[in-house]
Amino acid sequence: MHRKAVSYVSKTTTAAAGAVATAATSVAAAAVAASIIFSPVADASSRLEGVHADLLRAVQLNQVTEEQALRFEAKLAGRILGEA
Repeated sequence: MHRKAVSYVSKTTTAAAGAVATAATSVAAAAVAASIIFSPVADASSRLEGVHADLLRAVQLNQVTEEQALRFEAKLAGRILGEA
């Protein structure tokens, strides 16, 4: 009987620890989502600077060609400036 009790306690403790870890992960994800939702929206110029920097890095890493980056940046600039 003693081994069954130890096994039961061990299993329920492991299950509880898993539930706590899952809950903690959910809380962390919710906190990140809330920080994104409630953060102020960047103005158009800072958004375009970020797009430019990201595309420049993609060209440096040979992920896209310079021509592709220029076309994509122009397309995004039209959308971002159209929203502002």
